Amino acid sequence: MACIEARGLRKTFGSTVAVDGIDLRVEEGRILGIVGPNGAGKSTALHAILGLIPYQGELRVMGRDPWTERDLLMRDVAFIADVAVLPRWIRVWQAIDFLAGVHPRFDRAKAQRFLAKTNVRSGARVRELSKGMVTQLHLALVMAIDAKLLVLDEPTIGLDILVRKQFYDALLNDYFDSSRTIVVTTHQIDEIQDVLTDFLFINHGRIVLESSMETFESRYLEVMTRPEHAAAARALAPIQERQVFGRSIFLFDLRNDADGARRQQLAAMGEVRTPSIADLFVAVMSSPAEQAQGVAR
Repeated sequence: MACIEARGLRKTFGSTVAVDGIDLRVEEGRILGIVGPNGAGKSTALHAILGLIPYQGELRVMGRDPWTERDLLMRDVAFIADVAVLPRWIRVWQAIDFLAGVHPRFDRAKAQRFLAKTNVRSGARVRELSKGMVTQLHLALVMAIDAKLLVLDEPTIGLDILVRKQFYDALLNDYFDSSRTIVVTTHQIDEIQDVLTDFLFINHGRIVLESSMETFESRYLEVMTRPEHAAAARALAPIQERQVFGRSIFLFDLRNDADGARRQQLAAMGEVRTPSIADLFVAVMSSPAEQAQGVAR
């Protein structure tokens, strides 16, 4: 069952095209990572999914039109933005009281259990909390809503690596299961590569690549060649070549290597491994087609 389904999703701001005819299907129970440079259309696409802005094209989120049925949709959807949205004067217990009063599916005890694992004091005001603590408070409030879809827009930006790891560990251990769906945009894609089930790259408002993690791991390969094999590897048409400590690393798309012959050929040339999503992103964004698109727009 599709949690999110879009056809020809488009959003413009005056003469600026922010989202340019996206087709997207996100199945229930998946964790989708959306990766793109600043201004690529990531946040605009999320805002359309959340019903925060009108749009052109077709869009259904959990079977509903997010723009016309947002009140009903928000009973099952939660959102953490890249900036703090809680009033700085509010105390933690007051935020919990407020959510308990306005959301029919908020579980006060669950929020309190999660916060008990943190250093966030119930009597503290938001302005007294560190950025990491505010993020933990946001997560506690959101997880206690028992939402079926959780949308995260750069949720850990500006946080140190320990807090980022704790955030995603809590998300997986205390929130996610096969009936829930998570959509996350992030610039720290390497940190959550092992969390994702799917990812897509967006640039200039278009999806330029989308894949499940299973397909990614079988389709793409990196090889660090010995000097005498660099020319032979280059002849096999890698999608990217870069130099690290004087050695050549080639990134290959093995989409048409059904019998594995090309993979075996590359394995004989040096050390092979699955690339990181970040390495693939750099390769795709550096391709002549993407660079030309950027110039054209």
